Amino acid sequence: MPSNRKVVCPVVFAALVLVASPLFAQTQPPKKLDSITVQRVEQMLRDGYSEVKKNYYDKAYHNVDWDAKYHWAQENLKQINSLGQGFSTVAGMLMALDDSHTFFIPPDRPVRIEYGFHIQMIGDHAMITRVRPGTDAETKLHLGDEVLGYNRYSVDRASLWKLDYYFNRLSPSGESDLVLKDPSGAQREVKILAKTQQRKRVMDLTQGQDIWQLIREDENADHQVRQRYYESGDIMIWKMPEFDLDENEVDHMFGIVRKHKTLILDLRDNPGGSVKTLELVTGSIFDHDIKIADRIGRKDLKPQLAKAHRNPFGGKIIVLIDSNSASAAELLARVIQLEKRGTVLGDRSSGKVMESKLYSERQGADTQIFYSFSVTDANLLMADGNSLEHVGVVPDEILLPTGQDLAEGKDPILAHAAELAGVTLTPVAAGKLFPYEWLPMSQ
Repeated sequence: MPSNRKVVCPVVFAALVLVASPLFAQTQPPKKLDSITVQRVEQMLRDGYSEVKKNYYDKAYHNVDWDAKYHWAQENLKQINSLGQGFSTVAGMLMALDDSHTFFIPPDRPVRIEYGFHIQMIGDHAMITRVRPGTDAETKLHLGDEVLGYNRYSVDRASLWKLDYYFNRLSPSGESDLVLKDPSGAQREVKILAKTQQRKRVMDLTQGQDIWQLIREDENADHQVRQRYYESGDIMIWKMPEFDLDENEVDHMFGIVRKHKTLILDLRDNPGGSVKTLELVTGSIFDHDIKIADRIGRKDLKPQLAKAHRNPFGGKIIVLIDSNSASAAELLARVIQLEKRGTVLGDRSSGKVMESKLYSERQGADTQIFYSFSVTDANLLMADGNSLEHVGVVPDEILLPTGQDLAEGKDPILAHAAELAGVTLTPVAAGKLFPYEWLPMSQ
């Protein structure tokens, strides 16, 4: 059954190129999968085909012959030699729609791989933005390194999400080959060994420790994306990691916001989330009802509206976005621009803006395999008649950290936002306000 409506697109869950693409050519010797595994992947392919066929917002499927694409993928599955290739075929079928919110979430694997680094687009350059302590990456990578090559493939805005998706979700690898350029311009090649943690192949969720392990993992994940804020004089800086708040939680946060004259809303790295949260946040900063977007689907759909809060925040608003800001984060930033409600600073956003539902699937009886599909059920058109899909939000003022800024832990974008609000905050101090927290490896 579908979940609540979402406008969310985590980067690692974006759609993927077809397995036939040389981008994901396999280098290991051919090895046929057992027939049961192949049948399971074939069922996943059928499920993905069916969910899109029934629920995709565009009956014409962007002029893609959906039946032909399915049959092509069926033939492709006859040649697969690994689960990675099988999952890539399922994901690749959905990729043909070129839709950020229609993608395959494969079953979890019984091994956790921690590469120990994050790559992010800063303008048109891929940069190392995080390195995990205690990993091989820590000894070989530096914040601010520019990534010129990733496992033999060039890296740009068009390819990074595909590489993330493949190596993090579809076919994880125990090592990564990177071609790097440091802030001084010197180039080098490194091989990064990942940390791996073997997990149970089958988990018993009816008794024992397995269910508690999943609960702990959920709690750790929730803690990582908790709402954080900083108050200084007349400003409040709200680090909003995703749109996952209910009405009481939004009211609580804006109760704090209203104590200040300026809100700096940091939506960098925010992948989106709940439609309801977006509407509540939008309604809390306007003194009148706002149409966020028109919804275009298979049938006539009501526009997405935000009802004005009884006591909206009337102060100054500065919004920060970057290349990882997606979906609901992009919608809010663009509404603020179109309504001239505030200023948007940072990097061009990701351009992943549709509305979707999640369809959960399972196979098996006593022992079950879980996977799911996100399927777009509505395109979103802003008040200016344009879609943000594949376009993104261009900030009012483009501000990008340099490689040296990253290396020194500076956040000049947040520091500049504070300056606009009349508060002195050095780039070094700004960089320490909301430190990144890695999920525990052993959990």
